[in-house]
Formats: sequence, structure tokens, C-alpha cells
Amino acid sequence: MTFLYKNSSGVFFAKNGLTKRSNHCRLKSRNGLLTLDQRRKHMDELKLGVVEGKFADIIWENEPLSSGMLVKLCEQKLEWKKSTTYTMLKRLCERGIFQNENGVVTALMSKEEFGAAQSEKIIEDNFDGSLPAFIAAFASRKKLSKKDVEEIQKMIDKMKED
Repeated sequence: MTFLYKNSSGVFFAKNGLTKRSNHCRLKSRNGLLTLDQRRKHMDELKLGVVEGKFADIIWENEPLSSGMLVKLCEQKLEWKKSTTYTMLKRLCERGIFQNENGVVTALMSKEEFGAAQSEKIIEDNFDGSLPAFIAAFASRKKLSKKDVEEIQKMIDKMKED
């Protein structure tokens, strides 16, 4: 299970061994530890629709980039107007995925970290937080290759060492 903690600067970070960036989540809590309800609300904010996902991919593939360059890329790839780009950017910045500081857009959460957060939400919501139950359900519908099993075993062995 992942918990979000507050560092000395008041910035939250995930403690699960996966997150490398400490400033991807700016939430407030009295004691620095988020309640389950707060975590669920934050995870809900991390959902991306299809169009939001395309926009996020543009940023992840090109960061760091100027907000002007982002406008040009969105005009080319999504046929958006400048106002649409800035509205979407503001929305995803408010959700703690990206930031726009001094006209430079960067990710506060990598695409991999975002995917990990989404996976965690699926497991929490559908399998009562049980990774073994998720793997069992997945493996019952799709046979795992020998390579998949070996990679999973390596991950388990590495976690045992930590």
C-alpha cells in the first residue's frame, strides 16, 4: 500500500519505492499522512480522459517545453486554439500532474508514475487492495509467458531484499 507523506517543505510524496519525484502531489493534511478518503480523492483527480491523455503525452514526450511551444504542438497535433491549450494545462496543473513555472511546462509526475498510480487505483477499487488477487484474476484470463513469470519473480526477489 502506498502512503503519501509530507516533507519539511509541506510537499507530499509517495512512499512505496516507486516514486522518485517528491513534489508531484500538493495536498494538505493536518498531520502529514493522508487518510484513505483523501488518497481516494487524489487518485480520482489523476484520471485522464482520452483527450487529456493525448495532451499529457505531448507534454511527457517533449518536456521541458515552453508554454508557447506547447501551444504550437497542440495546434498541430490536436487542432486546438491557444485558449484551449491553456485551459487544459491549468486543469492538469491543478490536479498535480504538471506545472507551468515562468512559462516552462514540466511534469510533476512521470508517465510511469502516473501509470503506477492508475494501477494502484484499479487494484484498490476492484480487488480490495490485493495485488495477489489482481494477478490471479489477470492470469486466469491471459496465460503468463515464461518471460513474464521470470520478470515477476525477479521483482518479488528484489522486494524481499529491500
